[in-house]
Formats: sequence, structure tokens, C-alpha cells
Amino acid sequence: MSICATPEMKLTTPDRLAAAPRGRSPRGVQSASQRGVTLVIVLMLLVVVTLLGVGAARMAMLAERSARNDRDYQVAWQAAEAALMDAQFDIRGPNTSGAQRMDLFTENNTSVFQPGCNTTAPYLGLCQPAVEGTKPVWASVDFLDGSGTTVEYGTYTGRTFDSGGVGVKPARAPRYMIEWVPDPTPGGSAAFFPASITGDPATGRASKIA
Repeated sequence: MSICATPEMKLTTPDRLAAAPRGRSPRGVQSASQRGVTLVIVLMLLVVVTLLGVGAARMAMLAERSARNDRDYQVAWQAAEAALMDAQFDIRGPNTSGAQRMDLFTENNTSVFQPGCNTTAPYLGLCQPAVEGTKPVWASVDFLDGSGTTVEYGTYTGRTFDSGGVGVKPARAPRYMIEWVPDPTPGGSAAFFPASITGDPATGRASKIA
């Protein structure tokens, strides 16, 4: 009696894939697919976090710039207000400075006011109004130029102004000019009214009053 043995069948890789149950992937293929999806998700999260960080940094920089601009504006505005106050003391007093010139500001003394502003002491910064239809005097005067068309703070009042150096303060003392204008009050005097002080508050120079 003879015994026959059937040789064992060995499945190759394609055969294993074909023999795998339907609806299920082989373990090795499934692990590689999961690793690929995880990498994509991590990269997306990194992009989102990076965008959020850049956005937060830009917002912080804009907030700091806005605060700095507001601080500079307030410093310039306060300097302009100080120049206005000094100009009022120059015109009306009280003023005990040896360089004071309050006696110049009378109703009939308009000759000291010159077109384009007087540049000689003690009439410095006294300006006639511009011709109608032309640029106002205060808009044509350079308040950054200390050559002699405007008056530096304290020139005729002896007052001091803290500027320059270290700290939050203007780089230089504010300046002003004085322009005579007619009295616009109905029924009022047609004589000149010496109380128009002009300038630019955005640069720390005197602004206009009446």
C-alpha cells in the first residue's frame, strides 16, 4: 500500500492580496495609508498655527504703532496749546519780562504788521492778513524754520519750555505768529482786533484762536 502526500501550496504576494477578505486591507498597506494621512493633518495644523502667530504679531505691531502715534499727537497738541498761551501773554499779559512788547498791541498800531510777517525785533512774527483768495498767512509760514518769521516760546515773555533731550517731550520749543484781523462782531469796531494767533498743532506749533 502506497501513501501519496499532496505538496503544501504557498501563496505569492499577489495571491495573498487576492486571498484577503473583501472590505479589509492588508496590515502593511493600511499602516502606510494612516501614516500619510497623519502627516497631512500635522502639516495643515502647522500652517494654521503659523498664520495665527503671524496675525497676532501684526496686530500687536499695529496696536503699538497706533499708541505711539497717539502719544506723539498729544505731545504736539500740548506744545501748541502752550504756544497759544505764551502768545496771549505776549499780547495781553501778565508779562513782566524785560523784552515784553504789550504796548505794541493797540487798535491803531497796525504798521508793525507786515505782509509775510515782520522779521525784525521787537516786531518779530507780526503778520498782516493774506489777500482775499490767496493762501492764509498761517498756511504759508514755515514753523520749523527758526530764521525769523515766527516767535519761539518765551522770546517776549521770559517763560521756559522743556524740550529736547531724553523723555516724552517735543524735540524743540513751539513757535507762533500773530496776525491782526478786523472785529467781526456786528455793530462792533472796524479797528483791528489783535488776537489771532495761528499755527499747526500737528507739528507742535500754535493753532488759531480768535
